[in-house]
Amino acid sequence: MNTRYFPSNISLLLCLIAFYSFLFMGCANLGPTTLKSERSNYNLAIQRTNDEQLLLNLVRLKYRDTPFFMEVSSVASQFTLSSTANASATLQDGVKGLFGLGGSLGLTEKPTVTYSPLQGDKFIQRVLSPLPLQTIALLFHSGWSIERIFRLCFQRMNHLKNAPGASGPTPSLAPQFLEFVSAVKYLRALQVQDAINLSYFEAEGVPQLILHINEEDKNREEAKQFALAVNVEPGKTRYVLTFAPTFNRTDQIRIVTRSLLGTMFYLSQAVEVSTQDTLRGKVTKTKTSAGDVFDWKKVTGDLLRIRSLPEKPEENAMIIFYRGTWFYIDDSDLSSKSTFSLLAQIFSLQAGKIKDNAPLLTLPIGQ
Repeated sequence: MNTRYFPSNISLLLCLIAFYSFLFMGCANLGPTTLKSERSNYNLAIQRTNDEQLLLNLVRLKYRDTPFFMEVSSVASQFTLSSTANASATLQDGVKGLFGLGGSLGLTEKPTVTYSPLQGDKFIQRVLSPLPLQTIALLFHSGWSIERIFRLCFQRMNHLKNAPGASGPTPSLAPQFLEFVSAVKYLRALQVQDAINLSYFEAEGVPQLILHINEEDKNREEAKQFALAVNVEPGKTRYVLTFAPTFNRTDQIRIVTRSLLGTMFYLSQAVEVSTQDTLRGKVTKTKTSAGDVFDWKKVTGDLLRIRSLPEKPEENAMIIFYRGTWFYIDDSDLSSKSTFSLLAQIFSLQAGKIKDNAPLLTLPIGQ
């Protein structure tokens, strides 16, 4: 029996071929397209929640609540592609063929997020141990302001105190800090003029920071004022910052670094608590020797401000809700954002290598 192909039959076949070709071409491009869109989304979500968690813990420390960290250990996302296609035709001799095409394409995502709590003796040790001098040198060479680094990481240089009591829960007495801040501002002025460098060195196993001042800049007014402030001999091109200086050395500066937790406690003083919570005694009131309430903005105001409102503010970079109040960093406050970013880097350097055997929490997000 011979089979005759009518023009309508041929048209139908061509349409079916074109339809399926288009369908499979679309399927072939789904993988790269999905990766391009979803990777950015996960990146933004993890980065934002990490910032929110760090901000939340600063607020907790202000209220003397216990900080806690959950790390995103892994994100696995499975995509299921489903497609259907159908065609219908009515063909008769001498009659124009009637035919139709139909189809659908669906993509289902099933993400799974694994959380790991940061805890255990190794994590506690890193949180409570003084920040390594090598970390401070690394931050300097990453382009951070030496003033910002020293104010966050140091609580003392020789006799100059940088609010050491703020390295723990809010102290009841006003701190000493003005002379320290003045000294590091001289260093910042030299850094802006590219007149100094900071390097890490170990002498007989003892870690040291070497502050180098260019030969042509050693007699600048800023270099002289810094040397006088920390009680070392002016006019030198090299000063040694160390935990244990040699007695009667005029080029060595004794330093005391904060721990990671101490740095967080220090910056928690930037949290602006509502008047109601202050009156109810939910936070410590720091007072001067004259008995007046001390304003912590004098210490941290030019570094970081964490504001608070009873109602949710609009268009802010970082915001969290805690104890019935919205705490946030204003999106236009670039200095606060820089300090917060520096703290996040310090946290990553200190806590990033911790691998704990605590149980993991794995959550299937989608269906």
